[in-house]
Formats: sequence, C-alpha cells, structure tokens
Amino acid sequence: MQKNQLLDKLEDEIDKISQTEDQRSANVLNNLKLSDRKTKSSASEMSEFLSAVNITIPKVGDVITGKIIEKTPSAIYLELGNMGTGIVLGKEIKDGLGLVDKLKVGDYISATVIDLENEDGFIELSIRQASIDKAWQNLQEKQEKEEVFTTKILDANKGGLIVEVNGITGFLPVSQLSSEHYPRIEDGDKAKILEKLKSLVNQELKVKIIDTDRETEKLIVSEKAAYSDKERQAVSELKVGDVVEGEISGVVDFGAFVKFLPPSKKDTGKEEEKLEGLVHISELAWQLIDDPREIIKTGDKVRCKIIGIDDTRVSLSMKALAKDPWSEISKRYKVGDVVKGVVKKINHFGAFVYLDEDIHGLAHVSELTEKNLGKSIEDIIKVGSEYQWKILSIEPKDHRMGLSLVSM
Repeated sequence: MQKNQLLDKLEDEIDKISQTEDQRSANVLNNLKLSDRKTKSSASEMSEFLSAVNITIPKVGDVITGKIIEKTPSAIYLELGNMGTGIVLGKEIKDGLGLVDKLKVGDYISATVIDLENEDGFIELSIRQASIDKAWQNLQEKQEKEEVFTTKILDANKGGLIVEVNGITGFLPVSQLSSEHYPRIEDGDKAKILEKLKSLVNQELKVKIIDTDRETEKLIVSEKAAYSDKERQAVSELKVGDVVEGEISGVVDFGAFVKFLPPSKKDTGKEEEKLEGLVHISELAWQLIDDPREIIKTGDKVRCKIIGIDDTRVSLSMKALAKDPWSEISKRYKVGDVVKGVVKKINHFGAFVYLDEDIHGLAHVSELTEKNLGKSIEDIIKVGSEYQWKILSIEPKDHRMGLSLVSM
C-alpha cells in the first residue's frame, strides 16, 4: 500500500514538470511572435517614414538631377534634396555640348554618381559621363538632319584632320576636304602634304557628319559634303558640252584641277563662288603623257570642255578643244611606210614610239624579240633613242598605230 502511494505521488510530480515545460515553450513561442510583430511594425513604420520624407539612396553610376547652388571655374555644387549636397570637380565639369558654360546658380543639371561620399562628405558627381550618351544622340541627330556646323581642327596626320564635336573626337579624311583646303602638292611629297594639313590646325571648318558608331566610338565628318548643296545648285547651271575658262588650281599625278566660275557668277569674280573640275591625264593633250607637270603648271589659264557631270563632280577635257592630229593622219603616214621614231617609254608589252610631236605608235614585244631571240627589249632599244620603224597598221578612230623595228 505504501509502495503504491509513492508511485502515484511520483507520477503527479512528473505531470507538473511536463506542464511547466509546455507552458515555458508556449511562453517562448508567444514572445517570438510578439518580437516578430514588433520588428515588422518597426520596418513598416521606417518604410512609411522614408516614403513620407521621399529619401532616395543613390548608387554609383546612377544619373541624378540637382540644382546649382554654387559655381566656380573648378567646381560646381548641387543641391540634391534629402540626399545631401553633390560636387562636380575639374574635368568632370566638361559636358562636350557647351551647355555647362551657359548654366547659372539656380539652374538644374543631370550628373552621374561616381562616389557616394568623398573625403569632404559630398556626393561626387560627373557631368561629363552623364553627357556622353546625350552627346552621341545629338551627333546621330545631326547626321540624320544633314546639319552643317562649324568644328575646330585639333591636329593633323597624313590621312586627314582630327576634330572634336560635342566633346567626341572625330576624323576628317583628306578625301573629304573641300577643294579650297585639299592639299595639292606638285611633287606629291607626303611631308609637304602633312605640312599643308597642319596649317589648318586651330582653324574652324564647316562640316557635315557622314558616319557615326557609338559602340566603336567612330565619328567621321566631311567638309566637302557641307558645301555639296551649294555646289549642286551651281553645277545645275552646267551641261556636258559646255566650254569653260578657268585656272589650273593644282597638278597631281593623275591630272590637273581647274577652278572656274559658273555662268551666273561670271561677273562676280569671287573665289568662293568658283567650282572645280578635274582634267584627267588622258584628257590633257592628244600625245602620250607620263607626267602632267611636263606640260602644265598651277596658275595656267586654260579653256576646257565639260565631258561629264556626276553629282558635284565635273570632268573636263583640254584636248577636246584641240584638233585631233589623228583625223588627218592618212595625209602624213601610210601602212608600209618606213619612218623615224623616238622611243618614249618601254613596258612589259612593248615600246611606245613617237613619230612626231602628236603621233605615236606601239612596237609590240613580239615584233622586237622574234628577230632577237634571248634578248630583252632593253637590250634591243633604248628610251630616248631614234630608230627606223615600219608602219604595220593604222587605226585613226582608236588612235593606234602598229610598228616594227627595221633591222639596224
């Protein structure tokens, strides 16, 4: 009996302990739930507070807008509302579009965050970075609108000129220079050409954008294109067959450039009103020409016939106004005649031989070597020497004559 009472009492104590543990666990759980509710409540209240005061925490790279509160040559201070004060320093002020120079205290401007807090406690910003995308967008708009604008020449290299537009470095190729600035050097010396290009550094030229690529940062401009509308108007007065009078403005290996006034501007005499055409080396004269400089020079007054017009490009001919010596060749030479002729030039397919000032023929390599087996053309004849030639054929329309060397 005493044993059973002891067991019953032990069970009651165990039940009490279990109930205490259960209650303790319940209390802990309740406390955790209460703490969680308080945390959520605090977070909600903080969110509501931040929302109410409209505080935004920026990140590096964000573009934000602020009001200018102070502006000096080396720094611009911006009021950023609840974010604090921003500062733009040194080269980061430059925007490329020239807008910053026009801004004053009280104006708003966008800038890119580059440091959330510098050593002076300011949010450091860059107007330059924020303006890059805007600068490229503006360049593309200029290209689409075919806008003509002025740019300063920064430097020159053998291929052209270095320019800057909207703070973006660009290139103006030599081929895109106007006729006024194209470097026509008589002997084609590259050092002289570069010197001529460098003389344009620090000058301002009118240009058009002809190519942009934001990804590769390519910007190509053209001075020639900037004047094309004006030139098209002037060229529209011309037609193939017209005869113009002008002055040689440059001599190059492939021909000569001629400046002349269009019909409506003949009485003005203004240099800026002149058009420019090209006389190809083959159109300078009826005779064979190796170097245009041998027969013409810059400053010579000439008459030319217009033989082609392609957009603003005008092709001219001087020989078209001279009598074709081949038109009466039958009165001077016949097939079978043996005549004297001077070797003018030798190449891989034969020798060019002049019978007189205007008429030349070709002695084909086969005609020269078949009787002189094992010898080269240079072993048989010499440039500048005179020999006896037999006329094998005459084609006046094509200005061709076949010759054969008479045995010496």
